[in-house]
Amino acid sequence: MAYVNSSRAVRVTLADRIAALFTVAREAAARRAIYTQTVRELNALTDRDLRDLGLARADVPSIARDAAYGL
Repeated sequence: MAYVNSSRAVRVTLADRIAALFTVAREAAARRAIYTQTVRELNALTDRDLRDLGLARADVPSIARDAAYGL
């Protein structure tokens, strides 16, 4: 029985790591903005409007979290 193992050395430079850090930070900021906007928009609705949607005011943070982070 023969086995073949092929691996390639990948060099990650400091610039690559810094670029990845900025990408992660940008994505986190975008998700936070979605969360904040969702909370703001849902809190602007009246209790009756929320009830019409089948929501309670206490559900707003978890709905916004689901919208932003997909949890």
